[in-house]
Amino acid sequence: MPIAPDRTRVESIFIRHRNTLMVKANFTDIFTDYYLHLSDQKIKHTPELDHKLKELLVALTLHSVARPWSEVHAWTANLRAPRVNFFATASSTHENTVGRLFTEDVREPPQNLLYTQVTEPNREPRRSTVALETSEPFDWVQHYYRQSEQRPGKIFELPEEDFVLLAAQPDYDEEWFENLTTEAVATFDTTEELSPLENRAFHFHCGCNLNRIMPALAVWKDKLDELFQDAEEVIVQCPRCGAKHPVTRSDFS
Repeated sequence: MPIAPDRTRVESIFIRHRNTLMVKANFTDIFTDYYLHLSDQKIKHTPELDHKLKELLVALTLHSVARPWSEVHAWTANLRAPRVNFFATASSTHENTVGRLFTEDVREPPQNLLYTQVTEPNREPRRSTVALETSEPFDWVQHYYRQSEQRPGKIFELPEEDFVLLAAQPDYDEEWFENLTTEAVATFDTTEELSPLENRAFHFHCGCNLNRIMPALAVWKDKLDELFQDAEEVIVQCPRCGAKHPVTRSDFS
């Protein structure tokens, strides 16, 4: 299937004789769209939090391609220090990845926790909670794969914003996998026997609009004076991307 020019190609490749799945992509275009979104919404993050959110977008996008097409994945990381929630979601069928930070009114957890949810059509969502040992998103992937996937998984960052996820399959080469380095991953094209499987397409996109926001405000329909007080409008943020949507009384009619 051809990849549209405004989408990022995410490649799924099987490493023969190692029984390992490799998922890789260049994230320059996704990062560009992410920063354009922040600029449009006048959202500013500290460099540290910005870097972690980008890594979470990378991790969840690659992980989604390692899973069946129909699954929609959403991860929320609740950290103690800094006290912040990271959220990201990715869908192969909708060709999108999106995420945001929550820095206000964040509940302090007893320890760093990762909440994951997988949804598929006509099935109940599957949820899990993973205790995190660090505040680094690529470490979260290893914790998640070890505890929820019951197999090893690692992400490597290569030059020029290329990223690679390696997910072990049954009868994988344990010693080889355990001792992999970034330098070794960068040479797979010449050192390993690779079998391309499929390509999927992604871009940074939420798709939120007022019609999608209003159902969440239904509880205020009979309490408009309390909601608006003396204001002509209130601003509601999208829980997925942080986009700001003005809401007026007439929107409830």
